[in-house]
This record gives sequence, structure tokens and C-alpha cells, in this order.
Amino acid sequence: MKIIVLGAGQVGSAVARNLVDEKNDVTVVDLNKRALDSFGSIDLSLVRGHAAHPNVLTEAGAEDADMIIAATSSDETNMIACQIAYTLFRTTSRIARVRSQQYLARKDVLFQKKHIPIDVLISPEQLVTDHIQRIIEHPGALQVVDFADGLVRLVGVVTEKDAAMCGRDPSYLKELLPEVDICLATIYRKNEPILPEEKSVIIEEGDIVFFIAASDKAVEAMSQFHRVEKHFKHVMIAGGGNIGLALAEKLEKGRYRVKLIEKNQERALYLADVLQNTSVLAGDVADQELLQTENIDSMGLFCALTNDDEANILSAMVARDMGARKVMSLINRPAYVDLVEQGFVDIAISPHNVTIGALLRHVRRGDVVAVHSLRKGSAEALEAIAHGDMDTSEVVGRKISDLPLHSSSVIGAVVRGRDVIIAHDDLVIEAEDHVIILVVDKNHIAEIEKLFQVGVTY
Repeated sequence: MKIIVLGAGQVGSAVARNLVDEKNDVTVVDLNKRALDSFGSIDLSLVRGHAAHPNVLTEAGAEDADMIIAATSSDETNMIACQIAYTLFRTTSRIARVRSQQYLARKDVLFQKKHIPIDVLISPEQLVTDHIQRIIEHPGALQVVDFADGLVRLVGVVTEKDAAMCGRDPSYLKELLPEVDICLATIYRKNEPILPEEKSVIIEEGDIVFFIAASDKAVEAMSQFHRVEKHFKHVMIAGGGNIGLALAEKLEKGRYRVKLIEKNQERALYLADVLQNTSVLAGDVADQELLQTENIDSMGLFCALTNDDEANILSAMVARDMGARKVMSLINRPAYVDLVEQGFVDIAISPHNVTIGALLRHVRRGDVVAVHSLRKGSAEALEAIAHGDMDTSEVVGRKISDLPLHSSSVIGAVVRGRDVIIAHDDLVIEAEDHVIILVVDKNHIAEIEKLFQVGVTY
């Protein structure tokens, strides 16, 4: 597929690298020479220029591009670029990153072919906010992603020493929960994946386990690997930007008591006016005196969500040292995410990893309706819909055990109508089933895509 990525910032750069790894023909456009130079010897084309200028898009190959992903830091540039790509080049697929709620609030009217022809809107702030909220709802989880309109949940959790499954064979999970169907999809030990069906596998303390279950069974399943933590009642948010504001709005409507710290006095006044049940404080997120005054030791969760990685990590460390039960940090730079595994913060949120999944969904061939990036982008969980019949499809009418899947790809569940069926070898895939798949090795993504494509006679 020939794809033009507009913007070589954190999101655009990460998306471009992923697309190149998957053998797409990629061109990146940016005004910043240093940003373009950062790609080094990666096999892609680079064009320096304004992303919305027709001559720049022509140079980037818009005349025969299959897709344009507008991911610059400017909503307006992204929207105009998609407009020009459609008007001048009839580019088939147009995806734009749009962050402002002023636009998103009227998206149903604005973003149509006769107005602003954008096929897919990506709002990183909204995606990240939803991601954080799911983790908050599952205390103890490292990652939580939903499929099939929330019917199925994939959860990543660290195995604790005293957990029921620690020191046990994966099959023991069925003995612990005989009435609950769960797919133990994969285990990560020291960053290396281990498939549960491998011989002599014993789950150890510190193993990160990914399992797939019906959403209403996720907490019960998680408790076998990690102690059930009480839901946080008191949450402190550091940073009142778009993500901090959106999260506070969500949490204050629930059972949470929320405090938000914002350094900018003018912004703090605005937040105090907008938020109804959140205490807004003007100050430095790492100010120990302020944290102590606001009873940081009574906080169940401290979320560092500023746009400064260093401030997020520092404030999270300070908060934890002063008694916060759990600390979460927004981290943009991939190198800093490794700090989590050294124990500096409990949970690191990578905005571009969250965003990449939403973008890749629209690049995938076959009817892929959801994609989530896992393990710093090395693995992927996706939801594909099976179409056709035995003559036109490689999956419909066939048992899971008969599908030509690589060992690194695990079918975890099938959603049929509103019924969640945890996968087993004898399960036969039917037309219109939603199939949830975990792909540990992304080199085999193309095989999954091909599997869910239908023949020309369909």
C-alpha cells in the first residue's frame, strides 16, 4: 500500500516506522529537516515542505497514493491537507489527527465529503483518556483493551508472589475458575514472549500475563494473578491539559474524588470554571509542600499527565515516595518507558502506542475493526470479522485447529451476535463472527490479514 504520512512528530514518526516494518511504500512530509533526518536509513521517502501545499503533496506522490495520514501538530493543516488530497487527487482514504473539541463536538456535520472530506478522525487525547480510564477501572492491570463494543476484554497483569497462579501450570487456571472461560494468550518474562501451551511452562513471579475474557469476568480472572485492589476513591491529576481535563471530567461524574494540579494560573482558573466536582490547584506538580498540604498520602492514584516527560516522571516518583498508593505517568519518549520496568513508576502510558493501534486498524487488509498495539509495538491484538462461506473464505466453516496460523498468533475469543465464546480447537468459525486475535510476532500480521480476506466471487 502506498501511504503518505504528514508530520514527522511523535505520532507521525511512530506510525511511519510501523508501516515501513509491514512492507508498505511510505513517504513522510514535514517542514522540519531535523525531524526528517531522524529517520536515518529507514526505507522510506522524505519530502520537506508544508503538508497542506498542493505542490508538496504532488512531490510526495499524492496522485497515486492509497492513503494519506495527516498527523501534524496542527488540526487546521491536517484538515486542509485532506481537503486538497480529495479535491485534487481523489485520494482513496484520508485519516486526520484532530484534537480540538471545538471541531470534534460537531464532527458529524463538519467531516463529510461535501464539507471536509475526512474518512477517519483520530483524537489522541480521547484515545489516551479512554485508555487510562479502563486501567483505573481495573486496579492492578498494566493494560486493558476492549473489543466487540466492550463485550470482550484483553488484560495484561503482573503475576505476584502470593497469587493463586504463581508457580502453577497455565492449565491450573481452569481448576481455579471452572465456571469461567478464559484464554491465557501469552506470558512475557524479561520481555520475551512464552506461549502457554509450550511444555513445562510454569508461571513465575513478575511474569506479565495477557488473557482474554468476557468483560464481566475480567476482574475475577485478574485476581488469580494479582491481588484484587480496592477501587481508587481519591485521584490526583498532575497537569490540566486536554488529557488531564478530559480525565477529570470522566472521573468526577463517577465515584471518584478528584484533585487536579495545573502550573499555569490562567489555565487553572479556566479548569476551575469548567470542572464541576474537581478541586483545582494552581502550582508545581512536583512541589512537595503542595502535595503534602493536599494529603498526597491519602491518594489511591496519582496521574502525571503534563506534556513534559521529565516532569511527569519526577512528580510521580515524588508522589509515590510521599505515600500515593499507585502512580501513573504519561511518557512520550520510548526510552523513558523502560523506567517503568526498573520500578520508578507503576504504569507508563505511551500516547503514540495508543494512537498507533487506532491508525493501524484502517491500514489492515480484510475487515479489521479494531487494533491495539501491545508491548511497545512488538505485538498486536486485533478484531477481524469473518465474511463469506467455505468457498470464498479461508476461515468460515473451519475449526480453529484447522486454520493455518503461525504459533505466535492466538485466537482468544469469538463474538457471535452478543455471545462471547472463548476459543477452543474445535470451535467452527461462522460468517459474521468477530474474531479476537493476539499476534505476538508482528511479522505474521500479513498472514492474518490474508486469512480474513474473501475471494473475488464473494
